[in-house]
Amino acid sequence: MSKVVINQYEDFLPYVGQVLGTSDYVQMTQERINMFADATLDHQWIHVDVEKARTESPFGQTIAHGYLTLSMLPYLWEQIIEVNNLERMMNYGMDKMKFAQPVLSGQHIRMVAKLEELANLRGAIKSTIKITIEIQETGKKALEGLATFVYYFKA
Repeated sequence: MSKVVINQYEDFLPYVGQVLGTSDYVQMTQERINMFADATLDHQWIHVDVEKARTESPFGQTIAHGYLTLSMLPYLWEQIIEVNNLERMMNYGMDKMKFAQPVLSGQHIRMVAKLEELANLRGAIKSTIKITIEIQETGKKALEGLATFVYYFKA
């Protein structure tokens, strides 16, 4: 699937209420999990201690941090949409984010993005995107919620 290309506010309009696209899958490797643990200082054993997780975790292995899954949104979002002609863009907020299912080390995730709402705020465009992160191996949702971005297009 090709990216949705947006060059101005009007380009968003046909997509309101529609799925914008689906990203490729990305693997949540133990190395990625460990690097995230190092970056955030969150070294909880269920994420980084492979041996202990094998014997003591209800999942039989380590799991990705929920916030690691959430932090993959910019990378996955970039595969779905290309917004051009911008002065700037801001992450405005995250709402109703629910961690529905843990992502096990080695599993693959992808994002499905749907444009829920669009508002023209006198020069700024506020878009609310329903984000769903799916796990390839189970077909279940790992994460679901709303991400809001504000775009300022050049005149």
